[in-house]
Amino acid sequence: MIMPTEDASNYSAKPYRTPDGAPADIVIFTITSTPRSTAKRSLPTRDLEVLLIQRKKWPFEGQWALPGGFSNDTETLIESARRELAEETAVEDVHIEYFNAYSTPGRDPRGWIISHAFLALVHERYLANRKADDDAADVRLFKVEEALGMDLAFDHNVILRDALEQIRHRMLTTTIAKEFLPEEFTIGELYQVIQTVVPTFEEKNFIRKITSTQSRKGLIELAKDHRGEPQMSNRYSQRAAQLYRFTDYVPRLSIYS
Repeated sequence: MIMPTEDASNYSAKPYRTPDGAPADIVIFTITSTPRSTAKRSLPTRDLEVLLIQRKKWPFEGQWALPGGFSNDTETLIESARRELAEETAVEDVHIEYFNAYSTPGRDPRGWIISHAFLALVHERYLANRKADDDAADVRLFKVEEALGMDLAFDHNVILRDALEQIRHRMLTTTIAKEFLPEEFTIGELYQVIQTVVPTFEEKNFIRKITSTQSRKGLIELAKDHRGEPQMSNRYSQRAAQLYRFTDYVPRLSIYS
């Protein structure tokens, strides 16, 4: 028997099961900075934190979760991610990127739900006006180590771990560290920002590599005053330290090792 050729006139979606929803979940990381309570000049305490909401509806009512929600058929996934982030946390105008889809059977008690995850590492000033709204009873920043030990809703522990791995990779392969530094900074400040995101980072030849214009093609340069003299600072140390600034160079490989 010859089956008719399928085309627009006879196509039917009935043989195919469609998901019961396609939500977007958003992982927003930031680096918080707290001055040390000491008389000596020292770098502030920096912590990698993540934005979580407390759910106020079934399922997982009362549990902490990543912000997110269902997409509408009139918007793209990234549009729904931005909308849900704004509706639940009042956080807007941050650059988020897609990084993975989550489809493990049973991940959501409401049905066959495939979630699409987005992430961002943003300066804490973008989160200053955060507030709970829509399906969120509360919104807070948690240190990443604490959040990883919490019983988050759905499979959000898995999503958080995957997002953390992505952010750590980007910290070592891009100049995203500049978002958390003043225009002119010391090598110590840069090293601290990197280690806040990647605690295991250690590079014995860090100073030589990061300041070598030959091997790094001008990634950073000495900060100089109007006379061309090197700029120094002792804001975080007893002895004055050399100041640097990032150039416009965009690396393609790891820039710190």
